[in-house]
Amino acid sequence: MTRPDAPSRFPRWVYGVGDEPDPRFSLANERTFLAWVRTSLAFSAAGVALEALALPVHPGFRFAASLVLVVVGVAAAVQSWWRWGQVERAVRCAAPLPGSAMTVLLTVGSVVASVLVLLGVLLR
Repeated sequence: MTRPDAPSRFPRWVYGVGDEPDPRFSLANERTFLAWVRTSLAFSAAGVALEALALPVHPGFRFAASLVLVVVGVAAAVQSWWRWGQVERAVRCAAPLPGSAMTVLLTVGSVVASVLVLLGVLLR
């Protein structure tokens, strides 16, 4: 439900509902968002580095692992934005915090990339 007296802050789907929370909660949510963005950058950088350094790993597996890492990095950045908004809305509406799919995304991406690199080392 959008409040008619809500300030025009972006994104409206976040700030247009509920009441202003204690700033500490919003700032904590923002710090968590920034941590997820740093994590997404690390995944992307790892993918680029794996391919750019041309390590002694089978080229096909190296490229696949690099691709997985970069895709997970991009997906984590997008998901971190979405999660920030969901949590901010929940805080503003005094609702339960939503669950997170990001941990599954990062875990599966890490495992897949690691298995690809392992296979690439073993089969070079």
